[in-house]
Amino acid sequence: MAEPLTATQQAHWRTFIESSWALHTRLEDELRAATGLSMNDYHVLVALAEAPGHRIRMGELASRLVFSPSRVTYQISSMVKRGLVRKESCPDDGRGQEAVLTDEGLTALRDAAPAHLETVRTSFIDHLDDEDLAVIGRVFAKIREV
Repeated sequence: MAEPLTATQQAHWRTFIESSWALHTRLEDELRAATGLSMNDYHVLVALAEAPGHRIRMGELASRLVFSPSRVTYQISSMVKRGLVRKESCPDDGRGQEAVLTDEGLTALRDAAPAHLETVRTSFIDHLDDEDLAVIGRVFAKIREV
């Protein structure tokens, strides 16, 4: 059985959970209001925009976004219906599927980026100095590796 948290550890843990949920909710709400995109839509569009040829195998996309295979399939299907991405067979391996960014998806990302950046700045970046950001970067790099 895991050792109980100290009062200080528990306080920091709760502060992290509550503030991260609040931040995610704010980012989601403001992105949807400004663009109609969800945070999941936005992250898929960013991943595809940064990928060579604007395409990624579905399994690799799931891994990158920390989605289950079924979650990434559902997400991509939703985005296909809206014309933001399309699914194609992998050119190297006809058994696999790739998500491919469409021109409409790239336009949606470019249109959404300024509003999303504004929310990221006003809700997160502008409240921290360079030292705070460096600590956050180091801490979450450690967490990501777990």
